[in-house]
Amino acid sequence: MSDSATDYAEQVRAYRERKDEAFRDERQSPLPAADRETFEGLNYYPPDEDYRFVVPLHEHDEKETVVVGTSTEGEREYVRWGEFRVEIGGEDATIQAYKSDPDDDRLWVPFRDATSGDETYGAGRYIDLEPDHRTEGGEWVLDFNLAYNPTCAYSDRYECPLPPTENWLDVAVEAGEQSFH
Repeated sequence: MSDSATDYAEQVRAYRERKDEAFRDERQSPLPAADRETFEGLNYYPPDEDYRFVVPLHEHDEKETVVVGTSTEGEREYVRWGEFRVEIGGEDATIQAYKSDPDDDRLWVPFRDATSGDETYGAGRYIDLEPDHRTEGGEWVLDFNLAYNPTCAYSDRYECPLPPTENWLDVAVEAGEQSFH
């Protein structure tokens, strides 16, 4: 493994360790108290730079409001802001990015893939893209190694938006967080 790959893997591991610490903290954790008592850490795929993309966001000319179902049969509205085009496992994949507020600088990328319901949470996973995930040239760092389960994966006391069917990928994304149990 090259030094840059080692550095990258260490950065991902450090991020995951901070998340595990937050899950142990009763003030931050989505885990029920009984699960927190025996919590040893979340399950992840090994960091893999093949799932980290630096790509442009192809912003939609017409930004449509979409209604997204939730884990409790509710609904939420998001704005379909743009799409990322990547190649995963030799397959072309297009994944939509959304905003809950058009004035927000961050993007939300919910998705399901061929691992959903088997190795990963069945309802899908999320990637949050903050403004610091942009390069100076305006491209975004879309890193599936940072994909995480929504809070409803840990407890039914949470209501989580479900990935729209347009973000159901046929390919397996073997990166990021795996199923909790």
